[in-house]
Amino acid sequence: MTTHVTAVTDGATRVFTWEEGSRIEVRNLGGEIVIEANAAGLKTLAGHLLTLAQDDTPDGAHLRLEENNGLEEGSVGLVLERCDDE
Repeated sequence: MTTHVTAVTDGATRVFTWEEGSRIEVRNLGGEIVIEANAAGLKTLAGHLLTLAQDDTPDGAHLRLEENNGLEEGSVGLVLERCDDE
């Protein structure tokens, strides 16, 4: 079953979709971050990024993923944020 989460940022409503069976783990290895995901998890992350890239998405819109809230147990937190500043 695909899961949809609706988020409102600065008055803009966005729907973030999790593919069925998605698994995403984020690890901090000191000098680098590893995002490990199965195919469904990669599609989920790609969808989240495309949602944040929509033309009417405001600067600063973000999605926070944490252990047991989109990420596997033992993961470090991950924030996907739109920033149009150069």
